[in-house]
Amino acid sequence: MTEMIETLVIGAGAVGLAIARELSARGQEVLVAERNHGIGLETSARNSEVIHAGLYYPPGSLKAEFCVKGRQMLYGFCREAGVEARAIGKLVVAVTPDEIPKLHAIQETARAIGVTDLEFLSSAEAMVLEPALSCVAALFSPSTGIVDSTAYMLALQAALESQGGAVVLRTSFIRAEAGTNGFRVTLRDAEGGEMDLLCRRLINAAGHGAHQAASSIAGYDAKLLPQRFLAKGSYCSVSGTSPFKRLIYPVPVPGGLGIHLTLDLGGAAKLGPDVEWVETLDYTVSPDIAPRFKAAVASYWPGAASRELSPSSCGIRPKVHGPDKASADFILQGPGTHGLPGLVHLFGIESPGLTSSLALAERVALLAG
Repeated sequence: MTEMIETLVIGAGAVGLAIARELSARGQEVLVAERNHGIGLETSARNSEVIHAGLYYPPGSLKAEFCVKGRQMLYGFCREAGVEARAIGKLVVAVTPDEIPKLHAIQETARAIGVTDLEFLSSAEAMVLEPALSCVAALFSPSTGIVDSTAYMLALQAALESQGGAVVLRTSFIRAEAGTNGFRVTLRDAEGGEMDLLCRRLINAAGHGAHQAASSIAGYDAKLLPQRFLAKGSYCSVSGTSPFKRLIYPVPVPGGLGIHLTLDLGGAAKLGPDVEWVETLDYTVSPDIAPRFKAAVASYWPGAASRELSPSSCGIRPKVHGPDKASADFILQGPGTHGLPGLVHLFGIESPGLTSSLALAERVALLAG
């Protein structure tokens, strides 16, 4: 007999695990299929591990809604689960007078979506907080923070399993067919063996694989697939002790937030990411990016010239807009869009996806029914 479960989630990144935890907490039997040998090894493990306050997202957008709500939920979950997360704050800096209006625009956008704790600082005020900084003005965001993303995902998995759910690794989603009472799904293990199962709900949280998964579901209209783009972002580690106690961001650039300085929970600094539009999922870090990174941050951190930068890691953002377009919103497609009860697709879940994960999970639960 074909095995039957209530809900199958494709993808064990931060968002997929958060969705699985939420659905299992609502009493559903949940299985998560992950093609890699571990959880969260793609987008969720290759980012700045920043808890975003919600400064850049247009009012009415899903990114704005889920970032602001998800940030509060994430801090709360981490406290309860014993996951390290700190609201260390960040400064968004203007390095020339013509960038000051951009800071005011960011503050107004943030206020419109419910971020009311931003403080506009003069150059002198900013440099009292961070003496190594150079700027003409800054926005201070006290609720921005950093989190141990691996520990967070492990805590989500533990919560899921304590509620009767399970994660199966090295297991790929191959195809599905919509029926009258759900979906017939084919999964494939690492040795090539295939198994079929029936599920009432199917959640596509496959990240970079979301488009392929969606196009492999018979009954789903491929015309609903958004475009797919990949934006690679590389990082450099910084030698020595960080001169900063907070995150330092320039004003945003097309495709991203600019090469910024972030800190890990041990206090070590890294710079990045940059933006490189690519065609494939290649996680090779170019060995010659350090001079360019030094030049990019010199305007707000002159001391970078005396530090050694080492290319360290990279991530690839699952974009639904190209380099010549404005930043796109998250895309959630439920039955109201495609007409298949119990099916939810998530596309373009890039930053602030980690911050938004718990809030996204609540919305997906409603869409899935």
